[in-house]
Amino acid sequence: MEYLAEYEQYLKEEKKALPNTLSSYLRDIRQYLSWLNGEGLTPEQAAQGDVEGYIRTLSAKGKSAATVTRSLASLKSFYTYLMERGLVVVNPARGLAPAKVERKLPRILTAKEVEVFLEQPDASEAKGCRDRAMLELLYATGIRVSELIGLDLENINLSAGFIRCTGHGKERIIPLYPAAVKALQDYLEHVRPQVIEHPEERALFVNMNGERMSRQGFWKIIKHYQETAGIQKDITPHTLRHSFAAHLLENGADLHSIQEMLGHADISSTQIYAQLVNQKLKDVYNKAHPRA
Repeated sequence: MEYLAEYEQYLKEEKKALPNTLSSYLRDIRQYLSWLNGEGLTPEQAAQGDVEGYIRTLSAKGKSAATVTRSLASLKSFYTYLMERGLVVVNPARGLAPAKVERKLPRILTAKEVEVFLEQPDASEAKGCRDRAMLELLYATGIRVSELIGLDLENINLSAGFIRCTGHGKERIIPLYPAAVKALQDYLEHVRPQVIEHPEERALFVNMNGERMSRQGFWKIIKHYQETAGIQKDITPHTLRHSFAAHLLENGADLHSIQEMLGHADISSTQIYAQLVNQKLKDVYNKAHPRA
């Protein structure tokens, strides 16, 4: 128990774990330690059968296959750490296979739904002008919400029509379509100078108090315009990212170009959009072919 703080430092300093990974692993290990305590065991005493029992307990509680798989990965990492520190001799989680995760196809908007959604902000008002620029930029580039709110003025080049985005330690350049350029120009000329708190503020998108837009603030914007658009699908910032990729693929873009724009390290992450497009074509075929 007392080495949990040291394990956190190990993840941060040696494994360079991202914040989301760090919080997930620590949460998984705390739950495991609590379960072990109920069984009268310590991590040093646990055998492979005990780890298997814990994994079965998670499944019995209705945890998803993805959650169980991640928990097992957390346990393997934790015991690797304990072995490196000489606290255990063997890794009782080693060799245990994760449950097969059924990869769900992402939900996307149709081109018409995107059009309706992007038309919702009233660009004649300051807030609506800013919101239009944010939404257009998100759909134009497919960047993550963290990347969107992290953009600074120097990351955009409107005369050349692109943004420079850094995410997951990798810089990428993504082009902008004309409507996105226009929305950004309007925002930068007429709104941002009026609302920034300090002249030296570098954040591209700010809230109406002049401070950098927060993730929570942007989520509220998305939900508001989903409601005003009357779209029944649940829209998140990632919905626009998925829609960006699927629509590009539908219109002839190649997977490697989409991978580059999305910032995927592995092409397998991008290939799910090919599955999505293929499923859509199959659905159209089954509905339209007279002998289907």
